[in-house]
This record gives sequence, C-alpha cells and structure tokens, in this order.
Amino acid sequence: MERTALSSAALAVTADSAADTPALFIEGYPSQTSILPGEEIAFHLSTSAPEYTMQISRMGAKQEIVWEKSGLVAGQHEVPENASSHGCGWPEAIRVPIAENWKSGYYHVLLTVEDRGGKYTERNRRSAESSCFFVVRPTSPGKNARILLQLSTNTYNAYNNWGGFSLYSYNGLGGAQGHRVSFQRPPASQFFKWEYPFIRWAEQNGYELDYAVNTDLEFHPEMLKHYPLVLSVGHDEYWSTPMRDHLENYIAEGGNVAFFSGNVCCWQVRSEEEGQALTSWKSNLTKDPLFPTGDHTLLSTLWGHHLLDRPENEMTGVGFLHGGFHRSHDMLMDGSGAFTVHRPEHWIFEGTNLKRDDEFGGKHSIVGYECDGCELEWRDGLPYPTHRDGTPETFTVLGSAPAQWNPSDADWYDRWVPDKMGAACMGVYENGGTVFTAATTDWAHGLKGGDATTMRITRNILDKLSQ
Repeated sequence: MERTALSSAALAVTADSAADTPALFIEGYPSQTSILPGEEIAFHLSTSAPEYTMQISRMGAKQEIVWEKSGLVAGQHEVPENASSHGCGWPEAIRVPIAENWKSGYYHVLLTVEDRGGKYTERNRRSAESSCFFVVRPTSPGKNARILLQLSTNTYNAYNNWGGFSLYSYNGLGGAQGHRVSFQRPPASQFFKWEYPFIRWAEQNGYELDYAVNTDLEFHPEMLKHYPLVLSVGHDEYWSTPMRDHLENYIAEGGNVAFFSGNVCCWQVRSEEEGQALTSWKSNLTKDPLFPTGDHTLLSTLWGHHLLDRPENEMTGVGFLHGGFHRSHDMLMDGSGAFTVHRPEHWIFEGTNLKRDDEFGGKHSIVGYECDGCELEWRDGLPYPTHRDGTPETFTVLGSAPAQWNPSDADWYDRWVPDKMGAACMGVYENGGTVFTAATTDWAHGLKGGDATTMRITRNILDKLSQ
C-alpha cells in the first residue's frame, strides 16, 4: 500500500511540474527603427520571466556595448491575429535615452532571461534570448562622414514572418502570402549577412560612415544633400516611390551612388502609418486597391511591370529581369562566383593589374544569390547595353557573370522569357552624378574574406565618389 501511495504521489508531482515549468521566452521591438541622439527610444516587450536584461551595442569595426541593465521588469502579452500586418500593440516596457555621444550606426539590442526550471522537477538552469535593432542617424548629416549608408530595412521587414506572415508564401502560415507587414513586431534582420561585413571592413580601414534606414530616404530626404556618396549594400529589394524619387533627384543634382547590392528596387511598396508599416501586393497586383483606379504610378508590384513601366534600370543601370540567380535557387550551382573583366582600363580597376577576360572574386563567391543585369549585345567579344530596357545611355559594363531565373520563381514576371540566360552586369553610368552597381547581393563576401581585388575596387569607388 505504501509503495502504491508513493507512486501516486510521484505521478502527481510529475503532472504538477509539467504545468509548473512554462516556456521561457522574451521578445520585443523598438518604437521606431531610426532615431537621433538626444531622443528617447521605447521598447515593447513580452516575456514569461519575472525580469530580464537588456544590452545595447553599436556594431561597427568592433562591437561596442553602450548601455546595459539587469533586473528589468516587463509582462507577458497576447499576440493579435493581425500582428504581422498591423503590429503587436504591446505596451511600452522601457524607454532608453540616446546619448549625444552615440555615433551614427546600427545598434543591436540583446534581450536575455534565465531561470532555474521547475519547482519539483526539471530544475535545470535555463536561458533564452532574442534581439531587435534600431539605427542612430547623425545629428549633423555630413559633419563627420562623407558617405551615407542606407540600410535595407524594408527588405528585412518583407521577409519577416513573425506573427505568421511576410510578403512571401514560402514562410507563411499555410503557405499564405501577406500584403502588408508591420515594423511594430519582433524583427528579423538581414544585417549580419551583407551589410555588417561591409561595415566592419570599411570602418576598420578608416572610412567614416553615417547611417540611415530605407524609410529615411522617404521621410528625411533633406539629409542626402550633405553627402557626396550614398551606399546600398546587400539585398535592397523594396523601395517606395518617394524613396526612389528622392535618390534619383539627388543623382541628377550631382550626387554619387554605389550599389554594392543586388535585386535592388525590384518591388514597389507604399509606406503606411508614417513608416511603421509597408504594403506590397506584388504578383497579386489586381487585388491592390489602386489597380482599378487606372492610376498605376503607386501600384505595389514590380517596378518593371508594364503597368508601372519604371524599370529599376533607370536608377541603378541594371535590373533583375535581365539578371537572376547565381549559385542559388538551384540555378548555376556550379558557377564560379567570379566576375569576368571586360574593360580593365577603367578607373575602378586602377591598381588591380587585371587584364581583359581575367576573373576575380571567385574564391569568396562575390557573384551570388541574386544578381541584376541589362539587355546586352556583344561586339568583338565585349558586352554593350541595348538601352531598350531603361538602362541609361552612358552605362558601361565593366564585368559580368552568368545568371538565370528559376522557372518556379519567375512565372509572375510579366516580361520574363523562359530559359533565358541573363548576366550580372557590374558597371557605371553618369547622369549628373556617378552611379556604380556591383549587380550582386554578395559583393561584401569578398571584403569579409580579404579578397585583394575586391577590396581595391571598393577602395577606388569609395575614394573617388566621396570627394
């Protein structure tokens, strides 16, 4: 009888402990993605722990911790069904002042919690962590830096499926694709894939950069005039009309831009809630409320769609329609990852000792993932733009690499030609200012890997265009 009683008690403890050991988690998001020194930023958090620790670091040449505090208290909050599209609506948990001496940059916010597990069983030390981010833009644009890097935060948000949905179906609940995504939810950042390797290299090599987010080009365009050079790095896929208008005006007035990026300005978005959310109906353009109006200038679909007819080539020199994938999406998986040089006498190649038809960057696959190109014709072994696709008349192709669309990922493109072989077209054009495009998302891989040629070309571009 005693043995049976003990067994029943043990079973009861086990059952109670299961309810006594809830999941341990913490998640949160900032009130805004871009802020100035001297202002305060609020954080909205939800956690199952009684207290948490917050650490804020600037990610530059090295990680620099600028603020840290433990023993902070927040609560656990419900997740609304429409959190993906309209935000979480969680209450403010803490407000942090941005000190005047915090440099412009990307600030990584680490949130951590820990406990001792269950009361009777599972009494092991547990920990959980998550992160969010914000960007400090400069108080006095151009005072300490001649180069402005605008981070691809719209793209981060488009791919973020927190709450169930993103602007993609492959990572959405039930394979469903959303058409509106909110910044007011725990973020998913792509910063460490491309922009951070570029930033570490640049700051370690003496280049002073100021920082902004995509929506700053829309809501704070006045800062552009203070810089001779604006940068885009990595995967800068989602642009609004005001963003594009402001940067194209900047170029026309003599400003320089370097796109060390690929798949740039592929989709149009519309900012909503003063930049706290963005909308893009993408291939479902007939469901866009603007579709039946007949005014398609703000239609949230491909920039190159015939109804919008404003191909990204007009701004960057190249576009995704004539590019595609290289060593990704099952396309050209045996590709070299390198550019072939076409015009080595050009100033971007100064000091590289490259010759015509040489290759560079293959060791670190600087041509990779997604690539942009233009319609080409070949004469005497050299590529020339046809300019029929919107590529500016002054665009010069300096290097190229094969790229191709995956058919399963391309049928929605109204001007796509099945089985067409495209090319990543690295090049330069002038239209008031000078615009360089690397035409690949993965250029920064060469900087991270220490590729001498990629580093020298990057130096040539930064040095010349930031004067």
